[in-house]
Formats: sequence, structure tokens, C-alpha cells
Amino acid sequence: MQSETNLLQGLNDKQLQAVTLPHLSALILAGAGSGKTRVLTTRIAWLIQTGQTSPMGLMAVTFTNKAAKEMLTRLTSMLPINTRGMWAGTFHGLCNRMLRAHYREARLPSTFQILDTADQLSAIKRVMKAMNVDDEKYPPKQVMGYINSCKEEGLRAETVDAYDGHSQKLREIYAAYDQQCNREGVADFAELLLRCYELLEREPHIRAHYQQRFQYILVDEFQDTNRLQYLWLKLLGGAHNSIFAVGDDDQSIYAFRGARVGNMSDFQRDFNVQNIVKLEENYRSHSNILDAANAIITNNRNRLGKNLWTSAGKGEPIRIYEAYNDTDEAQFIVDEVNMLQKEGVPLGDMALLYRSNAQSRILEHTLFSANIPYRVYGGLRFFERAEIKHALAYLRLIANANDDTALLRIVNFPPRGIGARGLEQLQEAARQNECSLWQAATNKVGEGKLGSKGLDGFVALIRQMVDHGYGITLGEMAEMVINLSGLMAHYQNDKEGEDRIENLQELVTAAVAFSNQSLGNHHNMDEDADQLTQFLNHASLEAGDHQADVGHEALQLMTVHAAKGLEFHSVFIGGVEEGLFPHEQAAYENGGLEEERRLMYVAVTRARQRLYLTYAQSRMLHGQVRYGIASRFIDEIPADLTKRLNSKPVAKPYAAGGQYNAQPVQASSAQSSYPFKIGQSVRHGKFGEGVVVSYEGNANDLAIKVNFGSAGLKTLMLEYAKLEKI
Repeated sequence: MQSETNLLQGLNDKQLQAVTLPHLSALILAGAGSGKTRVLTTRIAWLIQTGQTSPMGLMAVTFTNKAAKEMLTRLTSMLPINTRGMWAGTFHGLCNRMLRAHYREARLPSTFQILDTADQLSAIKRVMKAMNVDDEKYPPKQVMGYINSCKEEGLRAETVDAYDGHSQKLREIYAAYDQQCNREGVADFAELLLRCYELLEREPHIRAHYQQRFQYILVDEFQDTNRLQYLWLKLLGGAHNSIFAVGDDDQSIYAFRGARVGNMSDFQRDFNVQNIVKLEENYRSHSNILDAANAIITNNRNRLGKNLWTSAGKGEPIRIYEAYNDTDEAQFIVDEVNMLQKEGVPLGDMALLYRSNAQSRILEHTLFSANIPYRVYGGLRFFERAEIKHALAYLRLIANANDDTALLRIVNFPPRGIGARGLEQLQEAARQNECSLWQAATNKVGEGKLGSKGLDGFVALIRQMVDHGYGITLGEMAEMVINLSGLMAHYQNDKEGEDRIENLQELVTAAVAFSNQSLGNHHNMDEDADQLTQFLNHASLEAGDHQADVGHEALQLMTVHAAKGLEFHSVFIGGVEEGLFPHEQAAYENGGLEEERRLMYVAVTRARQRLYLTYAQSRMLHGQVRYGIASRFIDEIPADLTKRLNSKPVAKPYAAGGQYNAQPVQASSAQSSYPFKIGQSVRHGKFGEGVVVSYEGNANDLAIKVNFGSAGLKTLMLEYAKLEKI
């Protein structure tokens, strides 16, 4: 066993202070790269070694099973103890364990089963069918999001406010769903926490038992807790227990999942927290990177406040590259990756971060063309994403109606009432007549057995697409497909469909880019294939096996959200423009801009030695050229920390892999020629007050995009908009 001296050896003063705090609740503000996992684990080991508690007398709460496992592994390397029975795990895992022990009092059967997300959605669909609820007016995924949100706020159906007929119906579905789950003896993930909270609140003897047992409660990533998780911890903490909350309000980036950064302030008040320890010494990055992160996050008003520092030295300046368009931006990144490799930096120690998933498409294309292995961390490559494969399947049927694989993928997606039995009959008819599924459907083979309104509608839809496809461009065809198919409408009704919609819009951009590229590169194309077929072949090739296998060296691509908790030698943050990062929606969401700034803080602090920020003067989005300006986050970084790699990029003729023929606009002249800055408040005679989001089009035909709040997002021709500055 390590002695107490050895256990605490190597801790800095603040870490030592946090580890050896007395039996009182404490808030540990652990900055990025400040060794929070070490502090949390060493605190547990110190409490056990000094006899203040036993392994069974404390509870450690994490957000992932991986984090819990890592904590226990580290603990066993510090102390020769058996951690098997320890209460260390995720909120859901610990609640499940408590409910199993007290299933009667929790009003559950001893063998209750847990519904995963797919099972929960299926259960909701059954409830809605029994209630004869229109699933177009009340999409099941949206209903599931509503139910889970209510539960995460600690609300049952009878306590939810209903303001109109729509919310009243949602409340009725929630109540019926609860009754069905109780009848069948099942619980979804959100139910585990709510049921456990209700158990502790309702049964004082059980609450007293756990309060007496767990006198030390340690919580990781406290900034990510939602309201119900905090209330559950508050019940367990009681009046006398020590809650050791470790978190960083500057890294609270999951509001869209229900995370409530205000829990940290509530914790200070509710538990009369006197011990606030700030872990500010960073062991990851050089000081130029940390100083930039500090300068950015200081602009947030509602924060507890800390300042990262390091003894590692200033390091290299932050490199800023102003591209003339997104193709130039991607090519610059590829060139720098190649240069870093020659300097000896492994591909796997470089990361390319972006705010939105849709941004990966042009980056992937450029990496593919340069033969650089890459891996999309925590997600799929662009052409492998489900919504893209759905859209491509429609395009494949337009190109070749006898493509059975494509037909089976989309014949009932979005849902159009074609059941499994109907599909079996269609496949059997095709086998008997030795024809494709499309021929079986259109020839009405086995009519009477295959009679299906949904199938008739699908056949009519594909024929309509084929008819509309004559004489239009590839980009227009892609746009037609994602709209006529109902894919856009389907994902607009999905609570988490924003990324999928952006990806579908990016598919239009990909089609336009491919079309423009093929016009200038006839020698690279198959002369016998039409442009649609060429594009589909291109998509299949890029979705092929170019992504590196696990274990092989590869450049890491990921969203900033996915990058939290990771670190790399060199980090590229692409698309650092107003409207992209910060995202345009942040301008009109309560607290949205502060959350975006925290996201930028997380992105910057992923880099150890070298950090690149890139932005483009023009970018193709949704098949149209959009002019942008550098993000406010770049302006918030002191100039002496940065190195501008170019001041006025020069327009180049289209190189191989080029995207579109848009005249670049110098950033200075572009901004001065725009009468309104992005993010500026304006007034319109009809729509009222709004916020400028972006510009689209070219200098002779410029449109301005303004969010008018309740009136929605409007695109107005600048020449006729008659906007006033506020």
C-alpha cells in the first residue's frame, strides 16, 4: 500500500488542497487539462487510506461507464482494495442499482426491464396507435423528446402545464405511455432517475439509510448535470453529507441535452459551499493557447471565473488563415497536415474540428483526393450518414429503377404505411416473375394481394421525380429529391434533426460542386455515363474503404462537441466565421452565444502545441455561395498571441478539386461594403426587429438573411430590403 506521503506526492498546491479538504461540501473548478481525474481518484484513495470512510461508504458519480471504469482502475493501482462492490458509476447505473434493491417501494416488479431508445420509441408508437393519434401531427420522435424532457425536469404528466390543445394531447400521450410502462413492468432511461428520485423523496427511511451510508458523494463533470440529476444529488446529500463536485462551468456545452450550468451556482447556495478550489494550472497546452482561451471566455458574463496558466512556456503563436473559399481552406489544411507529418507529428496526434457535421463533406473530399487517411471520431463519414444514404437511394432509383437495394432502403422511408407483410409479398412476386422489385410494383404483379395505398404512392413519387429530373442540373435534382421525398419535412419534425437537415443541404452543395468540377474536367469523367451516375459513383468511392481502420494512423475529424475530453499535438478549427461558429441560431437563443463561446473555449484547449484557426471569405452552403466574415471569437484573441498566415488572399483560377466560380471578396472590402454587420440588430417595416445572420449571392445580386424572432428567418434582397439600424 502506498503511504499517505506517496499518495499525495506530485500534486500541486491546489490539487493537494482539493484532495485533503475536510468533511464539508466543496466545488472544485477544474480547468481544461488541470488533472481533475487524478484529483477525483486521489481524493477517494485518501479518504479510504486515512480511515475517514470505507470503499462501501462513498458514492462516485460519472457521466460515462468508461469514466467510471478508468476511475476504479486508477484506484486499484493506488490501493490494494476490492472495488467490485463500490457504488461508482453513471447516474442511470446507480439509480438502476437502487431501484433493484427497493423495487417494491419503487412500485416496480423485481424483474423490471429497461427500454433502450429504440424500444422506447416503439412503445410510444404503440400507445399512439391505440389512442388513434395522428403521427404526422405528433411525430413519435418528437413525443419521445417531450416525455424525456418532462422527466428530466422531474415532472409527471399530471404536473405538466398544458397551454393549448397540442400540449394537452402531448400530456395525454405521456400519461397513457406511463400507464403502459407500469402495466408491462418496464422503465426507460429517464424513468430510472425520476423513479429513483421519487422513491427517495417518498420513503424517508430509505432516504435516511443512503444518507447515513454515503457520507461522501463525489461527482465528476458536475457542469453537465440536468435539473433532476441535481435534485437527486441534493436528496442524497441531505444536511450533513459531503458532496465533492468537480466541474468546469466554462466547459458546459450540453444545454441541448438538458445540462444546466446554473446547477453550480445553486449548489453553492443550497449546500452553503465555503470551499471553492480552482485548479488553474494546465498540464496540456502552451501559454499562448491558454491565454487565447482565457481571453475568449472572459467575454462570458455568467461564469464563476478562473484563469488557466502553465509553466510550459509561451510556445508557438496561434496561426490564423483567411481562405478565399472553403476549397482553399480545405487545401490549406491538407498542405499543413502534410508539412506537420514531415516534421514528425503523427497523423493520429492531429485533429480537425468543426462546429457542424455538414462541414466535414468538403474536408473529407479534399483529404480523400490527397490520399490522407482519416477517421471520423464519434460519427460517420459524410456519405455514410443515414440521411445521406436515404437521399442517395432516391437518386439511385432515378438513375436505375431496377436497383432493389435502393428501393428496399426507402420504399417506406419516410414512413408511408407499407408494412413488413406488404414488402414480403412484393419480394415474393418479384421472385416468381423473375423481375426487379420496381417492375413487380409497377406491373401490379399479384394485384389484389399487393394492393397498397402506400406502395401506389411510392411508385407515383418516383415517377414524379423522374419526370421532374429531365433538363435540370444535378444540384437542382438533389434539392428536388430531398424535398419531394419528404426527408426534409421528416427531420424537421425530429427534435434532434438539425444536423441531419444541414447534412441534406450539404448534399445539394456536393452535387453543385461535383457538377461544376466535372464541367472543367471532362478528361477525368466516364464519357458514357450521365452526370447523375458519375456523381453516385463518386459518392460510393468516397464512402469506400479510405477511412483508416482502427489501430492504423489517421487524421482525426470530429465536431467540437465530440472533442471534449481529448487532446492533440496540433488542432485545426475550421469555419471560424460568424453564422457558422458561433452558429447562426445562437443569435436568438437565450444564452446561446455564451454556450457557443464555451464551445470555442473547449475547441481551443484541445491543442497542446499548435493551433490553427481558419475561415473563408465565401463558402458554398445549401448549393449557394455565401459570403462571411471572421468570427467574433477570432477578434477576441489578443493580436500578440496570433500569427496571420496571409492578410489578403489572392484569387486563384480553379485548381483540381475546385468547387465553384465565385469571385473572392477581400475581407476588409467585403465588410465595409456591407451596410450591416453580421449580428447587428435591424428593423424592417413589415417584420419588425431582427438580427442579421448572413449574406448570400454575389456583389450584383446580394441577399441578406435576418432572423426576425417570431416572424422567423427571412432572406431579403439587400437592394429592396429597406432595413434600418437599431
